[in-house]
Amino acid sequence: MVIIVGLPGPVTRAYRRLVPVTLRRLVPADAALLAELYRANRDFLAPWEPLRSEDFYTEAYQRIWLADALDRQAAGSTLPWMIMDDGEPVGRITISDVVRGAFDSAHLGYWVAGAANGRGIASAAVAEAIRIAFVELGLHRVQAGTLIHNTGSQKVLARNGFERIGLARSYLRIAGSWQDHLLFQRISDGSLGELTGSN
Repeated sequence: MVIIVGLPGPVTRAYRRLVPVTLRRLVPADAALLAELYRANRDFLAPWEPLRSEDFYTEAYQRIWLADALDRQAAGSTLPWMIMDDGEPVGRITISDVVRGAFDSAHLGYWVAGAANGRGIASAAVAEAIRIAFVELGLHRVQAGTLIHNTGSQKVLARNGFERIGLARSYLRIAGSWQDHLLFQRISDGSLGELTGSN
């Protein structure tokens, strides 16, 4: 499934693009493509991700990861996409840890290839993921976290209406050490045409 980003909300004017960013659902055949993307961006992603084994960068590992991710998608807890720019894969974005009931919330994570950074691609991809979370999934809240020094990602979240809600000490083991993260959230407010608790 390919979704054209309409860029709703606060990012519309700043990030309208002649060639749209799209989100494409991952499929089992993407294992080789994912391995290639990760290998090409290994050094770029290293400061922002957990330590990876050599196996991680192989098609075989990505095939196993994909099977697990697609199982979780079928169960309704995860939605993984490839970020596409002019039809070319440039990163990944995932809505994960979907919890229904009184919580009705999820986490958002994403990355964009080093060569594609600084062109509004992440902002456009996050905008579409938020639209899906609120309009299609009917979620109430989406949370994201960034390393304290990841100002680029913090700007992406701010452009998409996220508010900072706190600091989590030793939140994730990134690049081999436990690191603090800033936490952000966006609450569904009806601005994307979604139904909210007050509607």
